[in-house]
Amino acid sequence: MSLRIGVDVGGTNTDAVLLDAAQKDSNSRGVLASYKHATTADVTDGIERAIRSVIASSAINPAQISAITIGTTHFINAVLERDRSRLRPVAVIRLSAHFTRSTPPFSNFPAALRDIMCGYYTYCKGGCNIDGSQIAPIDENEIRERAREIRARGLRTVVVTGVYSPIDETFKQEERCAAILRDEIPGVNVVCSRDIVNVGLLERENASILNASILEFARATIASFRRVLTRLQLGGCALLLTQNDGTIVSASDAARTPIKTFSSGATNSMRGAAYLAGISPEQQRGGTIVVDIGGTTSDAGMLLPSGFPRQAAAYVDVAGVRLNFSMPDLHSIPLGGGSIVRHLSDGTVTVGPDSVGYKLTSEALIFGGKTLTTSDVTVRGSCGKVDMGDASLVQSLPEVLVQDAQERITSMLADVVDQMKVSPEDVPVMLVGGGSVIAPTHIPGASAVVRPPFHDVANAVGAAIAKISGTIDVIENVNGRSVDAVVATAKERAIERCIAAGADPQTVTLADVTTIPIQYVTNQLRVIVKCVGELDLARLGTADDSELEDDSPTDTASETPSKASALEADDSIIDLSTYKPYITADRQWILSETDLRFLCVGTYVLGCAGGGSPYPEFLQLRDMVRRGHKLRVAECESVKDDDVVLWGGHMGSPAVSVERLGGEEVVDAMRELLDLQRVPHVCPPNDSTPKPTNKPGYAAVMSLEIGGGNGLQPLIVGSSRFFDTPTLDCDWMGRAYPTYYQTTLSAYAPGLLVPAAIASGDGKTVVMTRAPDDTCVDVCLRAACTEMGSRVGMAAAPTTGDLVKKYSVRNTVSLAWRIGRTILSCQQNAQTSRVADALIDALGGPTTAKKLFTGKIVRVESRLFKGHSYGSIVIEPLSNAENDHVLPDLPLAAVTAAASGRTGARSTTTTDASSVTGSDGYDSDARPSTASSTSTISSRHSAGTRTPPAPTADSEGSYYSPLRSTGVVRIPYKNENILCEHFGSLEAMDAAGDDAVGDILCSVPDLICVLDGRSGESLGVPEFRYGLKVVVLGITGSPLWSATDEGLALGGPAAFGYGPDQQPPRQVNHHPLGKYIEPSSVIAEYASHK
Repeated sequence: MSLRIGVDVGGTNTDAVLLDAAQKDSNSRGVLASYKHATTADVTDGIERAIRSVIASSAINPAQISAITIGTTHFINAVLERDRSRLRPVAVIRLSAHFTRSTPPFSNFPAALRDIMCGYYTYCKGGCNIDGSQIAPIDENEIRERAREIRARGLRTVVVTGVYSPIDETFKQEERCAAILRDEIPGVNVVCSRDIVNVGLLERENASILNASILEFARATIASFRRVLTRLQLGGCALLLTQNDGTIVSASDAARTPIKTFSSGATNSMRGAAYLAGISPEQQRGGTIVVDIGGTTSDAGMLLPSGFPRQAAAYVDVAGVRLNFSMPDLHSIPLGGGSIVRHLSDGTVTVGPDSVGYKLTSEALIFGGKTLTTSDVTVRGSCGKVDMGDASLVQSLPEVLVQDAQERITSMLADVVDQMKVSPEDVPVMLVGGGSVIAPTHIPGASAVVRPPFHDVANAVGAAIAKISGTIDVIENVNGRSVDAVVATAKERAIERCIAAGADPQTVTLADVTTIPIQYVTNQLRVIVKCVGELDLARLGTADDSELEDDSPTDTASETPSKASALEADDSIIDLSTYKPYITADRQWILSETDLRFLCVGTYVLGCAGGGSPYPEFLQLRDMVRRGHKLRVAECESVKDDDVVLWGGHMGSPAVSVERLGGEEVVDAMRELLDLQRVPHVCPPNDSTPKPTNKPGYAAVMSLEIGGGNGLQPLIVGSSRFFDTPTLDCDWMGRAYPTYYQTTLSAYAPGLLVPAAIASGDGKTVVMTRAPDDTCVDVCLRAACTEMGSRVGMAAAPTTGDLVKKYSVRNTVSLAWRIGRTILSCQQNAQTSRVADALIDALGGPTTAKKLFTGKIVRVESRLFKGHSYGSIVIEPLSNAENDHVLPDLPLAAVTAAASGRTGARSTTTTDASSVTGSDGYDSDARPSTASSTSTISSRHSAGTRTPPAPTADSEGSYYSPLRSTGVVRIPYKNENILCEHFGSLEAMDAAGDDAVGDILCSVPDLICVLDGRSGESLGVPEFRYGLKVVVLGITGSPLWSATDEGLALGGPAAFGYGPDQQPPRQVNHHPLGKYIEPSSVIAEYASHK
C-alpha cells in the first residue's frame, strides 16, 4: 500500500492531500486529491472533514491507505494562548547535588505562564560531570520523600532534570528517579529531560516543562485523532505526527513528546515544495530556498542538500520561554497577497508592511474594495494571466505605478533570498502559498523560480512524504581515540536509533554530521549525527490505542481558549527613549532589571565571541532584584588609594556552564580567601546565618573581565545578599581574554595574582599561595579546575584602590550598559539592520569604532587544543545587506535621539529606574529594545577629552560604509576573536594557505565583535554557523593594552601566535584601529540630571 494522507492544520487553513508515492514521477507528483478549508474551532472536526473530502474526491478504497500523517499548531497554540483549560501545573525535580540553585526552575518564564505551570520544584542529590562521571549518586529515600510531597499537592505531572543527563549512559539517573516517582505516585506522568532535547540545562528543562504541561491535552487530542480514523474506517492505518525537523513520529511517541511537533508547518511546506518540484537532493547541492507567501507575510527558509531545512540558532523563544530544541531557520518579511500598496506624494511606491489580510476579498480593488494591494497590481500587470477577482476594476491603474510596485516586490523577494543563501551562487527558489501569485517569474539571485503544482497545499504534501529520523548528540572523550572513530561510532548509534523508531533499514541515510570541540576541557568533543529513512509500515503497524487513552471527557479539541487564559500582560514595557538609571545622592548607581538587561546584552558584545553567555548570571541577578536585594555600582574615584578591592570571576569551560549553571562559586572562593587572610567580611556561609555586624575589610569589588558572563559576576559578589559592597565601574581587560593572566594588572604590576582561591561549588576549594610568575598561576589553577569539573569560581588576591585607579580599564560597566541599550533600542524601534551604525555613534564615532565588514558566514572551522577552542570563520559579502525589509525602518537619527534621551516625535514622559525596579521591561511575547547614548566620553590614557562626533545618519537612514565591501574576511579565534584579515577572494585566501596572513583590518587588543544581522546582538563561538548574516564591528581597545610593549606582549597578536618568533612566520604588527575614547560614566551623566 503506497497511499498516504497528509494533513496540515494551520492557524488559518487546514490542508490535506491524498498521495500515491508510487506515482511521484508523474506530472501530478502522485497527488490524487487535495483539500483546503478555513481551520475550524473544533480542530478534530476539521481534520475529519479534510480526510473524508480527499477520500471522496479520489474515489479510492480506504483500505488502500497505509498511513495518515498530521502536522498541527494545536499544541503550541495552547501555550501561546496560555489556555488554563489545556495546560497543567508541573512539579520539577532537579538532580543537582550542589549546583544550579541560584537559577531555579521557571526562572525565565513569563509571569502568566509561570502562574499556570509552576506547581512545585525541588532539588535532589545527583547530576553528572561533562566526562560522564557522577557529581553525586541519587538518594532513593530523598526522592521518595519529594514524591510524597508532590502527591500531597495533587500534582499529576513531574519533570526530572539532571545535570548533563543527555550524556548519562552509565548511571541513568533520570530514568531511575522516574521509576521511583511512578512507584510512589500511581498514574503520574513523568518527563525525563534527556528525552526532550540535549545539552543546555535551563533550556532543556524549560522545554520539558512545556512538554509536561500539555501532556494530558496532547494525549486527549491525539486519541481524538485516532477516533476520527476509526469513524472513517481507517483504524488499520498508522497514525503519525510531523516534528519540527521535518521527520515523523508515531502517535504514541508524539503523545509523550508533543513539544517536538510545535513548529512543523514551515518544515512541511519546504519539504513539500521540493518534492512537488521534483528536485532531488543531488540537484540542490547549494540548497534550495522555499518562500511561502501568504496574505500578510512571506516566510523564507533554506532546504539543505540533506532534504531538510537549515535549523535556527542554538536558542529559540516560544511564548517568552527560551528553549534549545530544533526549529527551522525562517526569515519573514511583510509581503503577502494582501499587502497594501501606496503611491506617495514624492512619487515613491511602497509595499506593506501593513496588509488587508483575510479581508482581501472585500477590501482589494479587484473585489470591489477601496484599498490598493499587491494582488491588484499583479492582476493589472499580468495581462490576463492571473485570474483573480474582476480585472476590469484595476485597468485604470497607471502602468508606471504597477511597474514600480512590482519592482519593489521583486526587490523584497531578492533580498530575502539573498539573506537565506549560504554562498553567492544562484540557487533554485520554490514559491508556495496562496499569495505566491504576486511573485515574479524571475528573482535576482535565483537560478530558477518554480511554482510547483499543488503549491497551495505544499505543507500537507510535506507531511505525507515525511521520513523517520534517529539522532545522536553526545560528548565523547577523544583521548587515545581518533575523531574519525568517535564519529563512526556515533553514526552507527544514530542508524540503530532511526531503525528502532520505525525506519526501513534499507533506506536509512546520513542527513547531518557535526563535531564541536568543547572549550577549556581537554579531549572532549561533542558529536551530533542525524539519520533519516523511509517509514517501514510493516514493522510500525497500528499505534497502541491504550497509550493514548485519557480520562478527558471531551472527544474534540477546541481551538477556542478558556476564559481563564486571558492574555494578561506580564510586565510593563519600558520606553527606552525616556528611561533613566537611578543614581543616589552619594553617586551610587542602583541597578534595575532594565539596567541588567542592557548589561546582559552589552557584556556579551564585549566578550568578542568568548567569555560565555551572561544569560544565567542575568537571571540570577534579576531574581535578586525581585527579592529586594540591592546591586550597586560606584565610580573608581570613590575608593581611596589604600582601600581593599576584591576581584575574581568564573574559570573554566562555557560548555560546562550551560549545564552547571553559575551559582555561588565565586562567592565561595572569595569567602575562602578572605577567611584565610583574616579579612573581615559580611558574607555568611548560608542564607540562614545572620550577617556579621563587623565592619568589612574591603571597600568594593571589581570584575576580572567585562566581556561575557564574568562581566556580571562582581554584581553577584557585591550584592546586598552577599558581600554588600559596590561594584566599581572598571575591569582588568576592557573585553574578554582566554587566560587569567591577560590582565592590565599583570602587564604593569606582575606577581600580584596570588594568593588566589578557586571553589567548585560542591565543597571543594583550592588555595594557591605563591607562584614564580602569573602564567604559572593560570596554568596551575586551570589544571585544578579540570579536576574539579571544569568550572570553578576564582577569587584573586585583593588589590588596592591605588592600583585600580592606575591600571584598570575604566567605565566598562557603563560601556556595556550603553552597548546593550543601543542594541535593544534598535530592536524596539525596528532598526536591527542599523545596530552597527548606532553603536558607532554611541561609542564615539567612526574614529573610535568602525564597521569592518558585512556579509554571510560561509565557512566555520574549529579544533580543540589544550582546552581552548581554536578556529576561524570566513565571511563573504552579502548584496544589499543593509536592507532587511523585515519591518519599516525608522530614521536612524530617531534611534540616536532615543538613545541619548533627546526628544522629538517620541513621548517626553520620563521613566526613572527607581519606579521600575522589579519590573523586567519585557513584553512576554516580544523582545524589547534599547539604545545607547551619544554622550560625552573622556579619554584618560590618550590625547585629551572630546565629545563623540555627531551621527552621520540623516533622516533617510544613511549608514557608515564598511572598511571593505568586496573579497572575504577571515576571523581566527582562540575562544575570543584575534584578527580580522581581508583577502581579495575566497580563492586567493585558499591559495595563500592557512599560514598566510591577509590584509589586517583589526587585531587584538582592539575588539572584534561579530553581530547577528537580524537581532543586532553578539554571536559567540558556539553560535557561529554557516549562512548567518553578520556585521563585523571593530572597537578601539584601551591604550593600556596597545600603547606599551608590556600591554602588547600580553594582549596583542604575539600573545596568540602572531609574533616574530613563530614558525612558520606569521607576524602581525598591531596598529590601533582608531583613537580610544574612554566611555563616559553613567553615574557622572545621570547624577548631573538629578
